[in-house]
Amino acid sequence: MSDVLRQHAEKQFAHELAALQHFDDRPKPPSWKLSPSAVITYLMGGQLPDGTEISAKYVGNRRLMEIAVSTLATDRALLLYGVPGTAKSWVSEHLAAAISGDSALLIQGTAGTSEEAIRYGWNYAKLLSEGPSRAALVDSPLMRAMQDGKLCRIEELTRIPSDVQDTLITVLSEKTLPVPELNTEVQAVKGFNVIATANNRDKGVNELSSALKRRFNTVILPVPDSAEEEIQIVQKRVTDLGRALEIPSEPPALEEIRRIVTIFRELRNGITEDGKTKLKSPSGTLSTAEAISVVGQGLSLAAHFGDAILRPHDVAAGLVGAIVKDPVQDKVVWHEYLETVVKERSGWKDVYRACKEVS
Repeated sequence: MSDVLRQHAEKQFAHELAALQHFDDRPKPPSWKLSPSAVITYLMGGQLPDGTEISAKYVGNRRLMEIAVSTLATDRALLLYGVPGTAKSWVSEHLAAAISGDSALLIQGTAGTSEEAIRYGWNYAKLLSEGPSRAALVDSPLMRAMQDGKLCRIEELTRIPSDVQDTLITVLSEKTLPVPELNTEVQAVKGFNVIATANNRDKGVNELSSALKRRFNTVILPVPDSAEEEIQIVQKRVTDLGRALEIPSEPPALEEIRRIVTIFRELRNGITEDGKTKLKSPSGTLSTAEAISVVGQGLSLAAHFGDAILRPHDVAAGLVGAIVKDPVQDKVVWHEYLETVVKERSGWKDVYRACKEVS
């Protein structure tokens, strides 16, 4: 459907997945749509024999993706771990799309996620009228994935209370989900596995038990190594976002993206690019995802209240909003950075003036 705000990955990139399937002659694990090699091509990008271009979904260390894919081809679950904004959810979605052709079997972890959301629930009208029966059972995404031999995604696993997390232990070790009320169980079909994401930076996270940790193979997704790599990610994602939201503006100038990424990286690392000036870091993560958001918001401002060309005054408010999370501590850090770095940097006077106006 063209009017869907955000299509699932398997719909958005259906032409790429179909082309990969056509040329994929490598062995496939049971129930997989693509071979592990083709999944990597889908994630990292490449060109097929007929000239079809496969866009890169992940810009970073190829070996990390190979480890993730090979893990899912075994009986161990995969935990994508890292600070917020390192593309954990993005990678999880695309892995599920390429391997199972279905990225929608999703459990969103929150402090309120219950055991029923992971295992199964009940249709209480049927339960009261008919008593416990298979028809009264409401399958969870995990249960459906087990029955269909697909991947189940669990977002923000560490936000789920610890006792609820441990519901997964039997499923991951025995590949079975007991249903004691019906004196039966659901056994996983070949192809079933779990991809979970987690971070340890946000408040309100719950440590995984040792028993649960042992059942996951953990892949740590880092922040981009270089500024050029981060700029490439921001540029691609913002272009895709602008197209999806139909924002009537010019593609953002590379120089504006470069300046935003530079600000984020310097404040995140606590030192300027040239290594000459040490800086205080704000309380936020200043992730690549937040840089994408800042550019996207700026494009919307430029399109609807400007001349459709991204300029410093379009991104200034977004920059301040992303950096100043703590109105006391972060404001001091930001003002100090403006005065000691931005103000003195050649060609950055327009950025300095725009940020001072909204600070």
